[in-house]
Amino acid sequence: MADRKQFQSTLRTKPELKRLLEAARSTPVTEADLQEQRVSFAFGNAPPSDLITKESVRFASQHIRLKT
Repeated sequence: MADRKQFQSTLRTKPELKRLLEAARSTPVTEADLQEQRVSFAFGNAPPSDLITKESVRFASQHIRLKT
């Protein structure tokens, strides 16, 4: 099987980027951070509309509950 080009690269990670990634790994993620990520994801995947704002998505995420 032919070698894949993506694994033949001589690119090196910059030390500053490596340091930042290590710092991010040790930073705890809060529930508020996760909630804001969910809101951002939902807003980014919503259809284009003047009625859908990040604030309206945030409101819906706090008030709409799924029945289990």
